[in-house]
Amino acid sequence: MIPLKTFVSERRAANLLTQIRWRDGVYCPRCRAESVIRYGSYRVFQRYRCKNCDRTFNDKTGTVFEHSSIALRKWFLAVYAYIRFNTSLRQLDVEIDVSYKTVYRRVQRFLRALDAPRPQLDGPVELDELYVKAGLKGRERDRPSRSRGLSTRGRRKYAEDKPPVFVLVDRATNDCYVLPAKSAEESTVRLLLSGHEEESLTVYTDGFRAYDPLEDDEEFNREYVVHGDGEYADGDVHVNTCESHASLARRWLSPHRGVSKDRLTPYFRAFQLRQRVRRKPGEEALKTILETAL
Repeated sequence: MIPLKTFVSERRAANLLTQIRWRDGVYCPRCRAESVIRYGSYRVFQRYRCKNCDRTFNDKTGTVFEHSSIALRKWFLAVYAYIRFNTSLRQLDVEIDVSYKTVYRRVQRFLRALDAPRPQLDGPVELDELYVKAGLKGRERDRPSRSRGLSTRGRRKYAEDKPPVFVLVDRATNDCYVLPAKSAEESTVRLLLSGHEEESLTVYTDGFRAYDPLEDDEEFNREYVVHGDGEYADGDVHVNTCESHASLARRWLSPHRGVSKDRLTPYFRAFQLRQRVRRKPGEEALKTILETAL
């Protein structure tokens, strides 16, 4: 269920922030000392004083929610709706009655705080790529608006406003990684597969030429299907799981109307977080979302 009580009560939201923020104990966000005492309150938030540096702070200090006059419960609703339901920023400013610029800045700050995925591969691994239309959205001073992406089909490059996005699925752990890149070349593929412990990692791909050098490398055991020949699966050899995640990733970008190619990484981090919480109940999902950014 949606955690409605948290979204209508500022004190409940503050208590949840305290629970998650200090899950490993209270410490000073400035000097990291643990010699901290309670020191009154700031609105509904607990205030503290550090005995080491003699500075005061509260539960929001040093988080993505600090320095905001907007109620914390509204920001909780915003990040929950954004991750759980892929709500656009234009819709969020209507739902929580906050200006679009304020919502945009705070959500972007939240996205930058998300943990960067670090693939730890056990294998076998599926690897595939998709290409998204993404230009340089917005404008610079004294310059006209930039292109939001070309309407071209097929494989292109980052410089041509159609950057590649690699989808990597570890079948042993069912972990999925969606990672934008500047180019779809051999060096990029090797960097994506570098986090493996097996002496010979089995990699399932399609017939894209960037994967060809893996066949001559003892670190990898590459098996592939050629889609151009109508071959999509040969026993365990397929990239169907990657293609399924790729279709979901395209739908994830759709409501946001032309994401800049320079901001694809935080948007896809949010997508991966959404995949983690999609089967969790509302309260647990909200806690997971907040723990990732705090």
